[in-house]
This record gives sequence, C-alpha cells and structure tokens, in this order.
Amino acid sequence: MYKFLEQTVADYMTREPRMVARDMTMCELGDLFEKQDFNAYPVMDGSQVVGVISKFDYLSCFVFTPARIIPSYRDLMLRTAVDLMTAEFIYVAPETRLTRVLELMVNHRLRSMPVLDSEQRLAGIISRKDVMRALQDCAAADADRV
Repeated sequence: MYKFLEQTVADYMTREPRMVARDMTMCELGDLFEKQDFNAYPVMDGSQVVGVISKFDYLSCFVFTPARIIPSYRDLMLRTAVDLMTAEFIYVAPETRLTRVLELMVNHRLRSMPVLDSEQRLAGIISRKDVMRALQDCAAADADRV
C-alpha cells in the first residue's frame, strides 16, 4: 500500500470531463442526470468553473414545505444551473496526492471533485471510483511483489 501514498490526482483523474453551462435549464439537467452516470458536473462560465451541480442540488428544488410557495412546474424547470449550483466547492490540483483526496472525500462526504490547474481552469474530475481503482492497482502491485 506504500505505492498508494505516492499516487497523485493526475495519475487517475478523468480528463476532459462532461461539464454544464451556467445557463443550462433544470429540464436539460434532468435529462443529463438521467442519461449519464455522474453524480455532479462542473458549472462553467466560459473557461472558468463557477460551481458544481449535483443530483442533490437538482432534487432539493423539489422539496416543498408549507411555508414555501410551490412554483409552477414550467417555472421550476426553467431555472438554471447557476441558480441551483454549489458556488463554494472543494477542488484539488493535478499534483494533489490521492491520500489527501481520500481524506477530503471522507470528511466532506464527496463523491467527486473538480481538478483545477494552476490557472484555475478545469483539468479533470477525480471520483470515488478513480480512488478505488488506484487502491486496487496499488494492492495488485504489492501482491505481485510477494
């Protein structure tokens, strides 16, 4: 498992991830979440990541309480990604060690995180699945040495 201690985000991240524009509607987001097996997407304004939108953010729009006026379905579905997204999000750099990623994922209950380069541009996404793959690769490498 010592090999895992040396692994970085760049070794396992998904490059060129799917992203959404800030003006993507809830209707479009719903279709995207249904068709793709991703829990969250970076929200882009040009080349800058301005937030992250998750299935949780999407579903939270449908939580109605007696104190909240229920909007029409049409109005609700015309809301945009920028209205729903989490603007303050945790991200990592390509050179971040996977041990740090794992710590962030566990402590903040994250399924994935954007990977931003030194100029704050989207370089990729690192997910739980990627970290699990790294753990398996490192365990297999250790088993081969025995």
